[in-house]
Amino acid sequence: MALDLQELARLLEASLDPTKNKQAELAILHEEKKPNFSLSLLQIVASETYGGTARLASALYFKNLIKRNWTDEDGNHKFPPHEVIAIKRELIGLMISVPPTIQYQLGDAISVIADSDFWERWDTLVDDLVSRLTPDNPRTNIGVLQVAHSIFKRWRPLYRSDPLFTEINHVLGKFGTPFLALVESTDGMITQNSLNKNLLSPLFATLNLIIKLFYDLSVQDLPPVFEDSLPAVTSFLHKYLTYENKLLQTDDDNEAGPLELVKAGIFEVLELWIQKYEDVFGEHVGQFIGSSWNLLTTVGPEPKCDILVSKALQFLTAVTSSTERAQAFNDESTLSQVVERVILPNLTLRDSDIELFEDEPIEFIRRDIEGSDSDTRRRAATDFLRQLMTKFESIVSTVVLRYIDHFLSEYSHDPSTKWKSKDTAVYLYSSIAAKGTITASQGVTSTNHFASVIEFFQNNIARDLMSDSGVEPILKVDAIKYLYVFRSQITAAQWQDAFPLLVKHLSSSDYVVYTYAAIALERTMAITNNSNQHVISKAGVETLSAQLLQHLFGLIEKEPQPEKLQENEFLMRCAMRVLIVIKEGVVPIVDDTLTHFVRITQISSENPSNPRFCYYLFEALGAFIRFAAPSHPQKLENGLYSVFASVLQNDVQEFVPYVFQLFAALLEANPSGSLSDYYKSLVPPILTPGLWVSKGNVPALVRLLSSIIPRGSSDIAQNNQIETILDIFSNLVSTKTNEVHGFELLECIIANFPLSTIEKYYTTILQILLSRLNDSRTETFALKFVRLYHFISAKDDKGLGADFFITKVEEIQPGVFVPLYLTIILPDTQKLLRPLDRKTAVISLTKTLTDSEAFAVRYRKGWSYTCEALLKLLENPPILAATDDVITEQDPDDMSFGVGFTQLTTIKRPVRDQWPEITDAKRWVGEYIRAADRRHGGKVMGFAQERLPPQAGPVFATIMQR
Repeated sequence: MALDLQELARLLEASLDPTKNKQAELAILHEEKKPNFSLSLLQIVASETYGGTARLASALYFKNLIKRNWTDEDGNHKFPPHEVIAIKRELIGLMISVPPTIQYQLGDAISVIADSDFWERWDTLVDDLVSRLTPDNPRTNIGVLQVAHSIFKRWRPLYRSDPLFTEINHVLGKFGTPFLALVESTDGMITQNSLNKNLLSPLFATLNLIIKLFYDLSVQDLPPVFEDSLPAVTSFLHKYLTYENKLLQTDDDNEAGPLELVKAGIFEVLELWIQKYEDVFGEHVGQFIGSSWNLLTTVGPEPKCDILVSKALQFLTAVTSSTERAQAFNDESTLSQVVERVILPNLTLRDSDIELFEDEPIEFIRRDIEGSDSDTRRRAATDFLRQLMTKFESIVSTVVLRYIDHFLSEYSHDPSTKWKSKDTAVYLYSSIAAKGTITASQGVTSTNHFASVIEFFQNNIARDLMSDSGVEPILKVDAIKYLYVFRSQITAAQWQDAFPLLVKHLSSSDYVVYTYAAIALERTMAITNNSNQHVISKAGVETLSAQLLQHLFGLIEKEPQPEKLQENEFLMRCAMRVLIVIKEGVVPIVDDTLTHFVRITQISSENPSNPRFCYYLFEALGAFIRFAAPSHPQKLENGLYSVFASVLQNDVQEFVPYVFQLFAALLEANPSGSLSDYYKSLVPPILTPGLWVSKGNVPALVRLLSSIIPRGSSDIAQNNQIETILDIFSNLVSTKTNEVHGFELLECIIANFPLSTIEKYYTTILQILLSRLNDSRTETFALKFVRLYHFISAKDDKGLGADFFITKVEEIQPGVFVPLYLTIILPDTQKLLRPLDRKTAVISLTKTLTDSEAFAVRYRKGWSYTCEALLKLLENPPILAATDDVITEQDPDDMSFGVGFTQLTTIKRPVRDQWPEITDAKRWVGEYIRAADRRHGGKVMGFAQERLPPQAGPVFATIMQR
């Protein structure tokens, strides 16, 4: 059935409307199944008939469609061949003709396609791009360069490899010379049209992309085509680093304009080249140092220049990392000028900073907080100053301390109007006192020799933290931030006094003050000493926990609109940390805590808007369930069921994988209880095939199902749902992505259903596994299969065992066990790495030697091989590590966070040992074999004497003597 483009455009537009998006998305999914759907999306993108919103929605959907469906896990195209060819053909032309907002979406799609196809399966792309470059049409060139940047920027985070350099050389061989010709023609057109504003704008957009491509093309190695033309290239870069044109200046003081963006991009290229290619670029760097100094001493304080100033300072920081080049700053007079003319102007608070503090406090915090990747002037100036400190600590300290004393003196004479001077002094001191890398977990771990962090705090900062009034909010923040940054330099005894002061500041009426208090409290509660003991004890936090959580939940819920409630992830992270630290200490306040969590989850689920907040919310819920549910299982199950079920019923996709994990954790907290009606009602929906399509759902669903089965196996069998679960296993184990989860589910089935219930399925299960082993085996799959064999072999007390496995596998193909055992099971047993897997193998092999009729009678050599494999495992006997009580949450700023599935670490599933009574594997083996030998009238020892080679006999005897 042909697609109705008009109707599809209407649905796409509705998908951007929060009041219509659910129904629209379902309808689009139906349309997606029709032939040439992807090309229909591109038709809508290409046509101005459908309006900007529909075209943008179509580009967004196309991008996400490509991310989901371009290739399978083996790299094969999922679209028909004609569609693949047509997409590649149409995309480049579209990029040239569509508006910038749509270009960005298509550019992301091109990047995904390039990841899989470029260059071998798209070897015409570079030729196509080069053929479209023009010497005099900037709008066409912008589209071409946008495509090129979408593809080449993929090289930035990659490690060097032969395939990568083959790809880069393929590009440079075709693109390098035309690119430099475009550089020259663009430069010429800018010069010729310096008074033509209409042309200058697209020409500078072209220039901005050219600068990005200079970075892309040289990020791995300096291209020979650049090196051969380095004088001309550096002259070109220097020209536009110092270029001025009033027609390109913008009236908006807050947003960087074309001049600022191009110059900032040039500094990025220069920083890269000075760091990686100084041997070639070094002779050209002098002119850029002078120009950067001139720029930094003349640029205005407007926020639009922030990125330019930051990049200029980062370039100078890179320059001074060279001891030779840093010598230019090696005298007190020069350093005084640097501090006065470059550092101080970019450290001192501006009016725009104060406006941000007051009007957009959460944005102020995100830019200001240590570890942020925001390009702020303060951070860049601090990094430059710290770099100078590493080279000339004594001189820099002398110079900067003089300025610090000056600013503190100014403040002391007129605190009400000169409070900014104190802010500058504190910031300066923090900048030079810190030494080395400031870590996210510990803050400043080392200080410079002159610094007395505690003394400076006591003399200049403590009173701001302790005063209830009369202190500027920013100075309050400075005081809290000082504690936060230097938290590792403060002793446990000193923290006993400081910690309650931070708690008190949660009741501040100022957004930034109470948020920074939450940030400092959270990081302080996470600090451990050299003995891995928390600096703030569990008891110390538990005493204040009710007050802490009441403050935090009150601040979170202060504005109940979904977007506002989720705005401040720092508050929720602090609540999470409190619950992690106090553990079972939450039990006395379980009712109040439960009420807040239900309310916050309910409101957030209406419109999830801050992934960081939502992540910390569910980690906090995980900690709450982990420590409160064992003593209050029914209360938490009943209290949370409704809001969790609502998330599933409304298909809140951002929350669904989290909720599945939390449902599982609730079940695991009460393993002996019967399955409630709530959970029984969950089983049919979670067995629905459509729910398993999303990759992010699969690990969480497997965990939930594996938690339901032990408590509900009889109900599942009674409702004839075993075959449906086995179908899920079959689908999971057939793909590389989900094979691990398939084995996890299968082991749960084997461990929890009676053999009489599932024996009839074993032949089919093993047939599926053997087919995969034969057709598309991966190392992971083989190891999981070996682990499964040992799991079945070791479970002889459940009617299983090695002979059971042999019988079932021989029903599929007579004689198949011997090659399977000799070529896969035995050799890959030694590759098992996890202690629990090795322990399972030890038990399996031991029971095979003692109790297998097949190995006793039919596989005489196999008995010997099995014994030798067991002895080899026992050379390094498996020892299960003690349960790790440390909880380390995910980093939401990590590139991979939120891609697919995000595991909640507060409820990380513990390792399940089926044989906890076996603690010393070697001792158990000796005892078990001796008992079996007695049971079988000495046959086991007889087999050892008859079948073992001479070198194995003494080792076996040693084991027997344990």
